[in-house]
Amino acid sequence: MEEEVKRGRGRPKAWDDKGAQNTIKSLDRALEVLVQLGEMQGSTLSEIAGALGQSPATVYRVLTTFQGRGFADFDPQSQVWSIGPAAFLTGSMFLRRTSLVERARPIMRDLMEATGETANLGIERDGQVLFLGQVETHATIRAFFPPGTASAMHSSGIGKALLSRMDDKRQRAVLAAGKLEQFTPHTLTDPEAMIADLHTTKARGYAFDGEERNIGMRCIAAPVYNVFGEAVAGISVSGPTSRITDDRIAALAEDVMEAAARLTRAIGGNNRPAS
Repeated sequence: MEEEVKRGRGRPKAWDDKGAQNTIKSLDRALEVLVQLGEMQGSTLSEIAGALGQSPATVYRVLTTFQGRGFADFDPQSQVWSIGPAAFLTGSMFLRRTSLVERARPIMRDLMEATGETANLGIERDGQVLFLGQVETHATIRAFFPPGTASAMHSSGIGKALLSRMDDKRQRAVLAAGKLEQFTPHTLTDPEAMIADLHTTKARGYAFDGEERNIGMRCIAAPVYNVFGEAVAGISVSGPTSRITDDRIAALAEDVMEAAARLTRAIGGNNRPAS
């Protein structure tokens, strides 16, 4: 019973059977048309059908079906078919999954091993930091931000790293949208002091959270950039002040910035961020 339940959650009993009876031939042929359409990009019906060795009537039915779903576009003047926006959106969903969370995992693991501290990955979501992943240190005392945890940007290393790459107008808009709550005596709650700290962060390339969210905990973070040089995520290490001491900050920051640069390259980002 337990075995059947496990299979039912994600795959049928015949999952390992790759025989023809477990494929939908018409769907398979339709996907061949979609792939060919993407490769040829801007072709007539006869050209697509000829490349596939299928009848124009069959290919036309497939293309019009894709057109109805936004996966294909047709220009009636030139009689040319092209890949549609829905194909891009679907592919983008895959890229977001693989390019950030999955590709970050080995980099975060290396960062944790190199520093001995917990490595974190986060993005900005609705004016807060949303943590997407974490690789915990082997040490007994550690920071813990499970995936899905949200935190205030102004008191977070990743939050400040992302804020530092926003233009002044957006920085102020994000900071004004939420109260700069004081979590500890070290939390920056004055907007001008916060802006000054962000300018410093941008100039040196990394953000520093010095017990601004939790007493006894420090965090060092750096931004991760997309292909346009925009900061889309942040990677960090966090740990107790007893281990992240003043004399270790510079070395840890180098490790964090290198990890952020690796992740930027891994997702095809631009290592020369927009100013």
